[in-house]
Formats: sequence, C-alpha cells, structure tokens
Amino acid sequence: MQQTEFERVHDFGNLYAGFLKARRGKRGKASVAKFEANLLEALCLLSEMLKNKTYRPSEYFVFRVYEPKERIVMTNAFKDKVVQHSLCDNVLEPAFSCTFIRDNYASQAGRGTHDGLYRLEAFMRSYYFERKAREEQRCREEGLPRPDPRAAHYADGWVLKCDISKYFYSIPHEPLKAMVRRFIRDPDVLWLVDMIIDSTDDPGIPIGNQTSQWFAVMYLSGLDHFIKEKLGIRYYGRYMDDFYLIHEDKAYLQYCRREIEKYVAGLGLKLNNKTNIFPLRNGIDFLGFRTYMTDTGKIVRKVRRNSKCNEQRKLKKQRGLLDKGKITLAAIEQSYGSWRSHAAKGNCHHLIRETDRLFKKLFKESVKQWQKV
Repeated sequence: MQQTEFERVHDFGNLYAGFLKARRGKRGKASVAKFEANLLEALCLLSEMLKNKTYRPSEYFVFRVYEPKERIVMTNAFKDKVVQHSLCDNVLEPAFSCTFIRDNYASQAGRGTHDGLYRLEAFMRSYYFERKAREEQRCREEGLPRPDPRAAHYADGWVLKCDISKYFYSIPHEPLKAMVRRFIRDPDVLWLVDMIIDSTDDPGIPIGNQTSQWFAVMYLSGLDHFIKEKLGIRYYGRYMDDFYLIHEDKAYLQYCRREIEKYVAGLGLKLNNKTNIFPLRNGIDFLGFRTYMTDTGKIVRKVRRNSKCNEQRKLKKQRGLLDKGKITLAAIEQSYGSWRSHAAKGNCHHLIRETDRLFKKLFKESVKQWQKV
C-alpha cells in the first residue's frame, strides 16, 4: 500500500536517512553524539511523537554571522534537524521542485552557485551572438560589409539587478502557509509545516532551518514565471532572493522593475536599495563573482574585490588564532582550500598565486601543497 505524505515523513527509514544528512560535518558535537548513542530509541521516539502529534520543535539557539554579511541565524535542536530533513526530502522537495523554472538555482540537487554562474555565462554569450547574427543579417540584406565586432557594440545592453530587502526576515506566515497549500494537501503534513513556520515571530522564517531554504526558494517561484512568461525576459536567473534580468532596452527594464515591485509587494516584500539598472558592460555581480563580457564576446569572471580582501584579512587573523591555540592548522588549510576552490571557478590565476604566497608566508609550518591553477 502506498504511503501517505505524512507517513513518509515519520517513516523510520526516512528519519534514519534524515539523521545521516543532519549528522554530516557535526559528528564532533555533543548533541549529535548523544543522539547517536541512543539512535534506535531516539528515532523510534521521534516517529511515535510525529504519528501521535505530540512532537514540538525545541527552542532556537540564536547567534550572528558576519560573512558574507551580518545576519542573525537561528539554529534548532538536532532532533528537529532530523525531522526537517525527512520532511524536506520526502515531501517538500518533490512537491515544490516540479514547478520551478530551470534558472532557479538554490537548494536543488544538480543546481547551485556554480550552475548559476555557468548559466549566466551562457546567457551573456547567447545575448552577444544573437545581436551579432541579427546585425550581420541586416548587413547582408542591405549589401553592406560585415561590421567589425569591436565597433558594432554587440556587448551593449542593460541589466536589472534585484535583491529583496531582508528576505528571510520579511516573509509573512499566512501568505506562506497559503502558498504551501497549493502544493500539499495532506492535513497532517500541513499541521507539521504550520507548526514549524509559527515557531518564530511573524513575519520571518529562521535562516538556520532546512525547511526555510525550501520555503524561501518556493515563495518567489511565481515571480520566476511572471518574469519569464508575462514579461518575456529570456535572460533571467535567480538564486534565492538575488536575481538579474538582461535586455537591450533600458526603458523596458524600467517597466519590468515597476512590475516586479508591484508583484513582490503583493507577497509582503520589497526590493532593497541595491536594486538598479546597470550597463551590461559594467559586468554582473552574481554569486560571489563579477562576470564581464568583452567587445569580442569573451566572458571574464572575477572574484569580488571584497572577497579577496576578506580572505587575506582572514588568513592574518587565523595566524593569530593559531598562535593562541584557538584553531588548528588543519582547519585553516580546509578553510583556505575552500576559498581557493571557489576562486578557481573564475579567471583568477594571478589572484590565487598571490594569495598562495601570503598563505605560505603566514603558515610556514604547513606542508599543504596547493595544485597549480
């Protein structure tokens, strides 16, 4: 007999899979070790509490993070992470993701930041060669010589870059619940979803929740369809609340901005003051890189300047922490390797080589050999 959606959430095997996901990278924590020491009993108890509807989320632990910008993060107890992984993997993800457009990049398997960057590169290249083909066709029809790409300005255009103001903290609960009900009908699942949404003040959903990631991706999914289908924007991509539109007509993008402002206002949101229209030649700041297009159609991707400065400042701070015994060399190497892998996705050979030199100067005791870029 086929399981209902709620049965899939409290199924022992699915809760165990949720435990394995929630445990990743956290096995050294006391709460995880305690849960794992009594794993069978803990999972059976969670399953029974869900079935009997006696389950309640624990109080949140609140702290601040400062990278890439200052945010208040609310993290839940480990048992709540297990439940939310089971809920997301077995109900929310299948229900929500089938309605997403291709260029919604956050939280989905096979998508992510690098996929978003490669899609942006493909969009910019397509924009350039579409304009080039159109101009060359016009010249052929009029019997004119093929224009020089540098003089034809195929790279000219405009970008509307948008960001939602305080997105996670601004999502109102009741509209979010109503939107969830378009995808999920099981009243028992809705009981659990409503309880998680209402576990914090209205408006706002906690950044640290697994469910919040899926709610945030889904909440603007209608905007994706509005921009692609109603406004007819071909070159569009979104990662969570950060999105861009590329078009050759600035006046049309100004119209799009007004329409988008009306749409998000209907969701209880508003665009922040960083939202603006820029020349395409200035590049697009998206997913940690600034992506440019040259007059010949070449795409160049550079790490943001503040990322470079922050990493160099971080390495110097870590040197001090290492001397005081507050951090291990292995943790520093892992952290730097992560940033280095990120930077390697762009045209950043000289930057990486310069930062490698700084790393070797600060951490002479490190035997880590970074591969050449």
